[in-house]
Amino acid sequence: MRWKMAAGSRALKSGLLELSSPAAGGDTWQRVLAVLSEDCFTVSPEEGSASPRVGEREREAPGAASGVLNGEASPLVPDSLANIKRTVRIVKQDVGGLGISIKGGKENKMPILISKIFKGLAADQTEALYVGDAILSVNNYDLRDATHDEAVQALKKTGKEVVLEVKYMKEVSAYFKNPSASSPISWDSPVTSHKTASPVPSAGDRKEGKSIPLKMCYVSRKAVPSDPENRYLEIVSSDGILSLFLRAKDAATAQSWYSAIQTNAASLLPKVKEELRVLLEGLTVSESKEIRNIGWLTEQLFNDGRKNVLALLTEKDLLFYNSLPRSSEALNHPTHNYPLIATRLVHSGPSKGSPLHNTDLSFALRVGTRQGVETHLFCVETSHDLSTWTRLLVEGCHSAAEHMQEISIACTWNTKDCTLHVHIDKGFTIYSQEPGTNQTVLLYKPFEKLRMSSDDGSRLLYLDFGGPEGEIQLDLHICPKPIVFIIHSFLSAKVTRLGLLA
Repeated sequence: MRWKMAAGSRALKSGLLELSSPAAGGDTWQRVLAVLSEDCFTVSPEEGSASPRVGEREREAPGAASGVLNGEASPLVPDSLANIKRTVRIVKQDVGGLGISIKGGKENKMPILISKIFKGLAADQTEALYVGDAILSVNNYDLRDATHDEAVQALKKTGKEVVLEVKYMKEVSAYFKNPSASSPISWDSPVTSHKTASPVPSAGDRKEGKSIPLKMCYVSRKAVPSDPENRYLEIVSSDGILSLFLRAKDAATAQSWYSAIQTNAASLLPKVKEELRVLLEGLTVSESKEIRNIGWLTEQLFNDGRKNVLALLTEKDLLFYNSLPRSSEALNHPTHNYPLIATRLVHSGPSKGSPLHNTDLSFALRVGTRQGVETHLFCVETSHDLSTWTRLLVEGCHSAAEHMQEISIACTWNTKDCTLHVHIDKGFTIYSQEPGTNQTVLLYKPFEKLRMSSDDGSRLLYLDFGGPEGEIQLDLHICPKPIVFIIHSFLSAKVTRLGLLA
């Protein structure tokens, strides 16, 4: 069946863009018809951009979309419609026109026939036209004895509203799908299926058209190289295999496409989250099975490069992937897995000296690990994205602290083997490690007494409570960064409880 938009669905969009050819050094651009549906973005070259064979010159209906959509077979036509005159009213779209191609004409001893109906455009949305329909008249202008050129001109002169009188020609429709070698008319060949996706569309791909599913696709306007006219748009499939680099006629058009694609992609997020939640069941990658957020981030690398990472935020962890995990095995092996309790947001907003484009939309994280502190700088596409990620990361850190409540770690203090116990409400307690279950409290301090905490980055933790004992030095025997970050998360969560900013 032809695709149709259900009630309440996201609006369709279609129009002309230019597709870059990276294989040609990025300087070659091809005009393409771009069509956005609820779950897919498709680009196809303009019909007629390739040189026609002698004697087979084809015309596209003026006002129709200039492109060959990777379409579907025309729906089965009820037998009751065969050779019956019908009147169909079409309201042209601002871009894409009627959305049909025509063939035939008096010179070919054939009526004017609809040879293609472009998926998602005006004619398709009527759900009342079929490949093989003969156009008898357009706005009461008789086309039954018209040449191909006369039909072209008649369609070109139509306004916003077009009324077609049509009749389905069952006896000739088969020629559109199965032309014989001796056929005097160049009928359309069946639309071939897409080739296996490749990182850069090949010449064949650009000729046939390409589609990227919107489900968890990456879409960006932060082009590299720089985009002084702000006209570029990049779309990458969720598996990272297929990438389309596009150029619009102006910044407003580029933004319009970006917003439309993002809106439709965002509508698919609930389904993505539910699929991932099911995959999370029984896995050890995260204690929490609730997915708070998922989205693409652009990370700035230390070598001045950048890469796209898919970030998945659960109630307790921040997971990074190179592509959308589609199996339990892939989901269980993120490239990075950071507990939120040891993750700190250290920057959000303008970033001085960052080579990332549009650095007003960036945030930085520091993570305390057993190997030391890791710092990550990310860029997002919109201020809404920035607000959402920073808010959820801070809330996630506080939530993780409230859930954990306490942590214990073995240490040495004043040459004695001890245990440091930190509780979000009760504070700091140092116990002596003695045989059996007996424990002696060597020191107790509430959080309110803590003046300073620091570490040597190797194994020593310093705590200053302002007491007569002075600064306490604890040897943790491992890198102290995780415990330092956890202490900070406990403090931040406690301050937030009071309604203050942490």
